[in-house]
Amino acid sequence: AYTVMSIEPDTENKWEYKYVTQIWMAWADGSQKPRQLTFAKEGASQPAFSPDGKQIAFVRAAEGKSQIFLLNLDGGEPAQLTRLKYGASSPKWFPDGKKIIFSSSVSLKDLLTDSILNPKKELPRWNSEKPGFVANNNLKANTAKPNPDGSMDEIRAYLEQNEKDKKAKALTKLQFQEEATTSNEYSFSHLFITEVQAGATAKAITSGFASFFNPQIDLKNNRLIVDARVDDEVMPDRVLESEVYSINLNNYSATVLLGKKEVAYGSASLSPSGKWLAYTYGNTGFVSVPTLAIMPLNGSEKDKVEIVLDRNKGGFTWSEDERYLYFTAQSNGGTVLYKADVATRKTEQLTDYNSGINSFALKNNKIYFAKNDVNNPSELYVSDVAGKNLSAITSLNSWVQQKNIIQPEKHIFTNDKGMAVEYWVMKPVNYEAGKKYPLLLEIHGGPSAMWGPGEASMWHEFQYFCSQGYGVVYSNPRGSGGYGVDFLKGNVKDWGDGPTSDVLTALNKTVAEGWADTSKLLITGGSYAGYLVSWIISHDHRFKAACSQRGVYDLSTFFGEGNAWRLVPNYFGGYPWQPEVKKLLDYESPITYVENITTPYIIFHGENDLRTGVIQGEMLYKSLKVLGRPVEYVRHPGATHEITRSGNNRQRIDQMLRTYEFFERWIH
Repeated sequence: AYTVMSIEPDTENKWEYKYVTQIWMAWADGSQKPRQLTFAKEGASQPAFSPDGKQIAFVRAAEGKSQIFLLNLDGGEPAQLTRLKYGASSPKWFPDGKKIIFSSSVSLKDLLTDSILNPKKELPRWNSEKPGFVANNNLKANTAKPNPDGSMDEIRAYLEQNEKDKKAKALTKLQFQEEATTSNEYSFSHLFITEVQAGATAKAITSGFASFFNPQIDLKNNRLIVDARVDDEVMPDRVLESEVYSINLNNYSATVLLGKKEVAYGSASLSPSGKWLAYTYGNTGFVSVPTLAIMPLNGSEKDKVEIVLDRNKGGFTWSEDERYLYFTAQSNGGTVLYKADVATRKTEQLTDYNSGINSFALKNNKIYFAKNDVNNPSELYVSDVAGKNLSAITSLNSWVQQKNIIQPEKHIFTNDKGMAVEYWVMKPVNYEAGKKYPLLLEIHGGPSAMWGPGEASMWHEFQYFCSQGYGVVYSNPRGSGGYGVDFLKGNVKDWGDGPTSDVLTALNKTVAEGWADTSKLLITGGSYAGYLVSWIISHDHRFKAACSQRGVYDLSTFFGEGNAWRLVPNYFGGYPWQPEVKKLLDYESPITYVENITTPYIIFHGENDLRTGVIQGEMLYKSLKVLGRPVEYVRHPGATHEITRSGNNRQRIDQMLRTYEFFERWIH
């Protein structure tokens, strides 16, 4: 079972498009063609086969909440299994097929009054940090009636009513910025078990002011192994540590298996027999690569062995005989499938750097996986356990056969730090030797993202600009993911000069090939790359036009207005009120050099983007406008930081076409 997401015209709104995700099924032996299983307008996701293969549990929206449904493969309509007021997601079957465990997100307000999840009506031990209140007195239920002219309790009830009616937001959270709005709400992920039968009532197996997820079922020892985030002493949004817990299935008591201050444990994966536990651990900072370890479940962490691979790893899946642990990792331009030998601790690469393995499953000495590459945005494939003898299961994107797909050419150079930097060059459609073409320098965000032939999100943009007669060059400068921890740390306290040197070296080497028109050089990038575009054009004037999307331009104000503010202490060693850090932030901020920007410039920002903050774009635009520079500022109403990846499709089209139109204005 797998999901297929399509983008379809919205028949009720002209020019609009909608995302539709449905569940499909393919026969592992190829005996039948894949077929679609769900069709409802609400869509469907997160399919999970029952152990006997006769049913699929999946998630669908019902009355405004995600709930779990069951689909009998013998026929009939899906039946709703859960009706939990908090919603339900991530279903997982017990081996006997009689029960399903799932997760649900519960708000702090609900948790305070829930008789099951908080039977004693306790308050959290951490201080809510509401000034003037002792501990958590402000969280106690106020039974007074709202009255602005009444007693203090009645005044407080009136103020609470204003918050309920969205007339005010009283913020005490540190991480109060979400992706599209501000909020003072906390939510906690709890686990529930339900019998697989009509009318069954889900039973909570975790409780309290903590979060539990990724349950691994260990029936041999009658317990669950779960990832968790538990800290009774600190406000939840200040907690960066995470743990691995064991939960007894008899009495639901929880005990810590793995946990330590300033360490994040997670991605727990139990071997089929329950003998081994794979997990990752690392420091709580952003600029790090967690370590993969395996320990015996009847032992302790001191008995662990480590699988050494200097990449961010995930998707851990055990072979049935427990000899191997399979996983994926971003590496050298692709998302690669690896196999680790548990006994020897050696890691084997199964797929190449030119494709991206998005998810996978093992069965009967076969690997089934979703893969994207340059020739095809995404299909389902099967191979042997060595990753060989590949064959396609689906043909969802056959339309690409009618398109001229441009292949990237890979190159490598060594930068001034001795690091090998990879870059890719794509020539325009219908390229002819001896002709000159516009060349577009594309830059990735993050700054720890990674681009390459196996990266899916830019597939359409690269191909589009090539189809319009542009050449494209993109690279993974110092600070990118996919090349190990030292490369990842290559831009610490150096967001501007060092990465600029790398991306411009890639550009220079492409220009040296002789086919680029140096009077028609263009540059674009989003998020951190929006930052780097503005840095580059304030220091280099070779570009005919430039585009920044949802960027960061003043690091000190970004600390205040962006929900990704922890990038500041992680990369620059402190906070704007510290003199030496402030000096560094000013040096590294493109707004400091705004007077040097003369390149024609188009700046995009989603109106609800709180990851970087909309004031960033406003500051840069207004400054350039006051200076009389050729600048255009485009705001997309309702759009968040995800506009070019999962945002409104009409706005995605608008952003790309508007960029193209702006470039054409200045190169002709």
